[in-house]
Amino acid sequence: MLLDLATDEDLPGHTSVWANHIAEPEHYSVRLRKDPGEDELSTAEVQLLDEVFQLHGTKSRWELVDFTHKLPEWKNPQGSAIPIQYRDILKAGGKTEIEIAAIEDELEGIALMENMLGAR
Repeated sequence: MLLDLATDEDLPGHTSVWANHIAEPEHYSVRLRKDPGEDELSTAEVQLLDEVFQLHGTKSRWELVDFTHKLPEWKNPQGSAIPIQYRDILKAGGKTEIEIAAIEDELEGIALMENMLGAR
C-alpha cells in the first residue's frame, strides 16, 4: 500500500500529495522532498510518530527489515508483495474479535464517506 502510494503515476496536470513530498523510491530507499508539516495529524498521531522514532529512529535499513519481518502480521511474499490486512495488525496488537469488527466497520464507513465526497 505505501509503495503503491509512493510510486503512483500522477494524472496529467495534477501532482499527487505523495509526489510533492516524497521522492520516488531508488533501491528501496525514499527521501523527503519537503516537510509536509503536521497540520493534518492529531496530537495522538504526532505522539505516536515521536514514540516510534524514539524506539527505531537510529536503526539501519536492515535492522528495520529484520525487526518488521519478525512481526506476527508479516508474511513472506516470496519475491512479490502481499498487503498486510488491518485485521492482522489489530489481532497482533491484542484486539478482540469484537473490537476488530467494530474497527473494520468504522474503516468501511470512512472509506464509503471519502468515496462519496470524492476525497483523496
